[in-house]
Amino acid sequence: MGLFTPLFWLPFLFLALLLLFKKKTDQVKKELKRLPPSPPRLPILGNLHQLGALPHSSLCQLSRKYGPVLLLQLGRVPVVIVSSAEAAREVLKFNDLACCSRPQLAGAGRLSYNYLDVAFSPYSEYWREIRKICVLELFSVKRVKSFRFVREDEVASLMDSISQLSSSETPVNVTEKVFSLTGSIIFRTAFGKCFQGSEFDRTKFYELVHDAETVAGRFSADEYFPGLGWILDRINGHNERVERVFHELDTLFQQVIDNHLKPRRTKPQEDIIDVMLRIEKEQIEDGHAWLTKNHIKAVLLNMFLGGVDTSALVVNWAMAELSRKPRLMKKAQDEVRRIVGKKGRVTETDLDQLLFLKMVIKETLRLHPPAPLLIARETMSHFKINGYNIYPKTLIQINAWAIARDPQYWKNPEEFSPERFIDNTVDFKGQHFEFLPFGTGRRGCPALYMGTVTSELLLANLLYCFDWKLPGGMKEADINMEELAGHCLTLSKKTPVLLVPVKYLHDQASEYTI
Repeated sequence: MGLFTPLFWLPFLFLALLLLFKKKTDQVKKELKRLPPSPPRLPILGNLHQLGALPHSSLCQLSRKYGPVLLLQLGRVPVVIVSSAEAAREVLKFNDLACCSRPQLAGAGRLSYNYLDVAFSPYSEYWREIRKICVLELFSVKRVKSFRFVREDEVASLMDSISQLSSSETPVNVTEKVFSLTGSIIFRTAFGKCFQGSEFDRTKFYELVHDAETVAGRFSADEYFPGLGWILDRINGHNERVERVFHELDTLFQQVIDNHLKPRRTKPQEDIIDVMLRIEKEQIEDGHAWLTKNHIKAVLLNMFLGGVDTSALVVNWAMAELSRKPRLMKKAQDEVRRIVGKKGRVTETDLDQLLFLKMVIKETLRLHPPAPLLIARETMSHFKINGYNIYPKTLIQINAWAIARDPQYWKNPEEFSPERFIDNTVDFKGQHFEFLPFGTGRRGCPALYMGTVTSELLLANLLYCFDWKLPGGMKEADINMEELAGHCLTLSKKTPVLLVPVKYLHDQASEYTI
């Protein structure tokens, strides 16, 4: 048989056609899948090495290169990063129901206490009922207003303590003060008592809340490498830290609930635990009880993780930004002093008139959202974003930090400019997808009103009661605005805000123009 015999070449022709067919089939499958673009990944790790110390910033850079809808592989977990208002609208408005679940938490430590399953629950009937209670009972506008006296009392105490320090010309750690204040407000709102005179130590309580935030936001190998990651978690001590923190939280919550159940307990006002216990009792009497003590603990956990830091972070960043721009600081002070006059303190009835102060809060939330990456969602059914297929069991992460700094939506996005909100209807309540510090949809923050009113009241009083100077020899340009690395849940400032308070005499004349 010669080389030019047709039968000799037939196997080679068949092989070539087979390879061509496979290539065409692969292309068709790829087109049918139509997955979002993805950067190159490493074996086993996937794209984990590309997250960086500040994940929201690293993901923003990746999105600028690969597009606003980006697919990453974090170990064995597929994650879609959304970094545009249009894509966020598709997720949170048009496909909210398809991706409003949460991933089941991995790791033996996190599952040690049943109420954690409720606190970080997937979309379920239990979760819907809990959210209904939060929206209608615990964090409604009426309920939040009922705790007005708590906020005003705690803010007044803080102003008094700073006044005592103002005569010494000593720098005050503003960061420490505002975090202490928001912790006290949440403590009293939830437990019905203040730290002073209680059996709870203020410092240990703050440390416990911050430890809980750290372990909840820290990388767990078992979440990304199921079946093997627990070994790494045990080696690096992650499981032990989780066990310790949540055992201490569980002990604290149980102790407080037991105190509330004591007969003849005096209660000047119904607090959050009282409300939950009342609902539990009503359900038992009606014969359809499902609310348990673990559900109450779950709500308390979410309240502390989401409430203690959020308002404090906003005020801390706002004071840092205003200190860098004395013109804006004076403009805000002139407004609040003109509106409040010689009353001595800003009350919550004054807040609606403080238009420029509200712009300062908005601009702070835009540049420094407390949660730069909205808490991850897990898809329950197939849908599309920007034409890309998103399949079930995929995590969706909205990069609110990147969207709020996108020049497509914001002029000079890196500049702190509260005036951009003059005659601008864009707000942070979930209707404008270029500005989502609190999320929106079924997973939006139910305590938005409580957080913002606390921030406004605290900032207004700091500006009303004191003029603020930089420590000796320091200039505005010297203020460090770096973000703290290594914390996935909240956006903290790397260094504390240190300022010298000068007590303001309220009989001084003050001019104001907006």
